[in-house]
Amino acid sequence: MIDTDGQQIGIIPTSKALQIADEKGLDLVEIAPQAKPPVCKIIDFGKFQYEQQKRDKLQKKKQHVTILKEIRLHPNTDTHDFDFKARHAENFINDGNKVKVSVIFKGRELAYKDHGKELLIKFVERLKNVAKVENEIKFEGRTMHTILTPLKAKKK
Repeated sequence: MIDTDGQQIGIIPTSKALQIADEKGLDLVEIAPQAKPPVCKIIDFGKFQYEQQKRDKLQKKKQHVTILKEIRLHPNTDTHDFDFKARHAENFINDGNKVKVSVIFKGRELAYKDHGKELLIKFVERLKNVAKVENEIKFEGRTMHTILTPLKAKKK
């Protein structure tokens, strides 16, 4: 058993440990139940839970969640539209997000899969200074896509 100050009291029966905790107006909490004998500590359990929630909240606050943004193109996308969407993708990547670049084929455009692949390669080349390819170019259904991730983490 461990006291409120962190001092080891020693091995004592459960009933006596509960009595000591009750006299101090605190709770007896089992810290290491798998240990032989189990380790218990006298603490204020409400305060312990509050501090644990604060630690968890602070840890969650420090995490960065990456979001997957999508840019959609067509095989016959013109240069101005291409540049506009490339700038948007660059902004997304600079914010620390991943970008999925998709080329969507409609109707007879499926006959020109090479145009879509060239467009994706050009897009990747355009963003090679800020992003790297996470997934190679894949063709699924009527879409051809790749995923780009930031080269370095976002600085706050």
